[in-house]
Amino acid sequence: MKLLYTALSGAEQSQTAMNIRANNLANINTNGFKADLDRAVAYKIEGVGYETRYLSQGAQSTTNFAAGDLEHTGRKLDIAIQGEGFISVQMPSGAEAYTRAGSMTLDSEGRAFINGNAVVADGAQLTLPEYQSVEIGNDGTVTAIPLGGGAQVQVGQIKLVKPDAGNMVKGQDGLLHLKTGGVGNQSEDVALVSGFLEGSNVNAVTELVSSMMVNRQFEFQIKMMKTADTLGQQGNKLIAGA
Repeated sequence: MKLLYTALSGAEQSQTAMNIRANNLANINTNGFKADLDRAVAYKIEGVGYETRYLSQGAQSTTNFAAGDLEHTGRKLDIAIQGEGFISVQMPSGAEAYTRAGSMTLDSEGRAFINGNAVVADGAQLTLPEYQSVEIGNDGTVTAIPLGGGAQVQVGQIKLVKPDAGNMVKGQDGLLHLKTGGVGNQSEDVALVSGFLEGSNVNAVTELVSSMMVNRQFEFQIKMMKTADTLGQQGNKLIAGA
């Protein structure tokens, strides 16, 4: 039974690791996606006898915050962060979150969204009037020439934040949040570029190789579980024949 539970704990963590790797590969073409990193720790079994038994225990997965490659689109409403930093968005719940995805869309009223979340600018949702042309500066300032011509007007400034990556955590919604649950402050050190989107930072080769290694570990642990079952059956036969 001890061998069985030891192998079972390892198999469970291998299954979790495979799910994370599969999710990374599924998002290899998702703009702004940051790869997840699986984590597991070993903990000692307390009890009578020698302290030789350890089981594996899952830990909260972490995120690889390395920047992805910038892809030129030429679309004015596509934005990408140059270097460190994040774009602020407001979720339907009203809470603020952060993302590196920058494909903005407008509804019929000119309100800007990224993947269904409102783009934050000057403490409210970025809203553009009907325009002839639009420009987005490196500091997130949005200016537009109204439909029909006229002077260029400033629409708002997209909120850009630069919290320490160690203080960020990815939610189930794929957005990034502060671990404290607070709200980040506007940063002047974050630079945007318009007409580009940041690609995923998932490395397909690395993920595939890691998936193969984890799969082999899982198969080995299953074999150990079968061995434990066989040993148990043989032990029962010996006891029954005694």
